[in-house]
Amino acid sequence: MGTVRSGRPRTRRVGLLAVQGATLIVAALFLAAGIAGFIPGLTNHLDQLQWQGERSRAQLFGVFDISVVHNLVHLVFGVAGLILARTYARARTYLIGGGFVFLGLWLYSLLSDAPDRALPLNNADNWLHLSVGVVMILLGLTLAGSKVPTGAEGEILIPPE
Repeated sequence: MGTVRSGRPRTRRVGLLAVQGATLIVAALFLAAGIAGFIPGLTNHLDQLQWQGERSRAQLFGVFDISVVHNLVHLVFGVAGLILARTYARARTYLIGGGFVFLGLWLYSLLSDAPDRALPLNNADNWLHLSVGVVMILLGLTLAGSKVPTGAEGEILIPPE
């Protein structure tokens, strides 16, 4: 703790680690996608939005097939990210684990052509899920290199234990 000229103690403010910041951004994007799926204008054919499955004809931005369950999954994933961003380990787990979930969803969509799938998935969804999965894993691996927060000029804000 340093002191200011007035003699009052000054506490250092420590920001988020990079992996936590990335988790918050990813979570916010999932929340935005989940909310957008219920907004007319952003979602084409909103009147044809079904609870689940391939029967839903609604499309987010006229490109991505969606359903109510699909939107709710995005919302839950976003809330989970906001909660898990509080610590280094949980934020990293969210990014890497979530990335593998999206890669699994991509593989499931490629390998399954059953018309009774719970989530409506088209080619655009497949490319998006592949991209999101890869980016999340890369963020979790590359931004988690240091648990020691540093200032703008590289000074260590909290000494490692």
